[in-house]
Amino acid sequence: MDAQHNIARHTAAPLNFSVRDLTKVFQTPDGPVTAVRDVSFEITGDTFFTMLGPSGCGKTTTLRMIAGLETISSGEIRLDGADFRKKNAFERNIGMVFQSYALFPHMTVFENAAYGLRLRGADGTMVRQRVTETLAMLRLEGLAQRYPADLSGGQQQRVSIARALVYRPGILLLDEPLANLDAKLRVEMRDEIRRLQKTLGVMALYVTHDQEEAMAVSDRIAVFSKGLLMQVGSPYEIYTHPTSLFVADFIGKANFFPVDVDSRDRDMGTALVPGGARFVGLPVVTAANGEAGWFSAPHKGLLMVRPEKMWLSAAHGTKTIDASSVFTGRAVRIQFLGTFVRYLVESPAARGSVIIDLAAFAAGVTEGAEVYFGLKDDGMIFVEAAS
Repeated sequence: MDAQHNIARHTAAPLNFSVRDLTKVFQTPDGPVTAVRDVSFEITGDTFFTMLGPSGCGKTTTLRMIAGLETISSGEIRLDGADFRKKNAFERNIGMVFQSYALFPHMTVFENAAYGLRLRGADGTMVRQRVTETLAMLRLEGLAQRYPADLSGGQQQRVSIARALVYRPGILLLDEPLANLDAKLRVEMRDEIRRLQKTLGVMALYVTHDQEEAMAVSDRIAVFSKGLLMQVGSPYEIYTHPTSLFVADFIGKANFFPVDVDSRDRDMGTALVPGGARFVGLPVVTAANGEAGWFSAPHKGLLMVRPEKMWLSAAHGTKTIDASSVFTGRAVRIQFLGTFVRYLVESPAARGSVIIDLAAFAAGVTEGAEVYFGLKDDGMIFVEAAS
């Protein structure tokens, strides 16, 4: 039986982890700075939970408060009802994987991996068994007597993961663990981390600024901006039903078209596009506080459309479709990206450049050419300005 099956999956009752109104205020020479404000979320079982956002948004500070590496200004963190604030970092039964690997250069791979067990007073037999199993699981068994300086970046990151997993923590925390790896290795390692996490049945809290990485590995994603938690949901929910303009723009690609609010009925509305086109029965989202700058007078709404929900054609010949629902523009860039073709179009109808993703090249469309483009019937979201 291989090491993957020798290492037992967590069999205890599923953990329940919660964060309530978590806030961190740093005191600086220029006055107090709030890095995290009133963040709340809940995770259960072996959920792979990712905190995603741009640099300085508060995601790493939140993770460090959970780990006990940063003090909490206010709020609470609980695991199965127990208050984390009353526990020191070493009492929280967490495994931590850092961006910098943080390996001990004077220790072998085996001793680096064994560090947490030895710190907890494990006997020699358990240390040998656990470390051997964990290194095998991470495909490091042949490197046990090497030193970190003799390893590649990917191998060093595997050792840091082995060190975090060897004592079977209840929660695995990972802070930008793949940031120092090249693109191909990042993809391999993110899949490896997900495989290990599910094999062991351990809860994972993962921090990254990479949207594709978050979408690929996560069960749930928390999107942060300027210390605030903007939205929590599955990757599909976050992508298809963003609840703010920031989330719509940050997750994947999105196009925005200024529109007027023609009518509104609860969570559905009708958008009126300058020129006469009406889009009926659209899901309506109210922009978050601080997003008023997205809207240009006199328009009080934006139509959000993903690039794959649009069509494109050369601007010649006879149009056989409703002219009021067709936009005109100029194709300024064509990118062949393997599985699809991306067109960047400049148009006065849009806020910023329009991104259109097609399964194949559009006939007759070249860079610099005038084009027609439009919106498909599904996948649009009507975002209205906050009142």
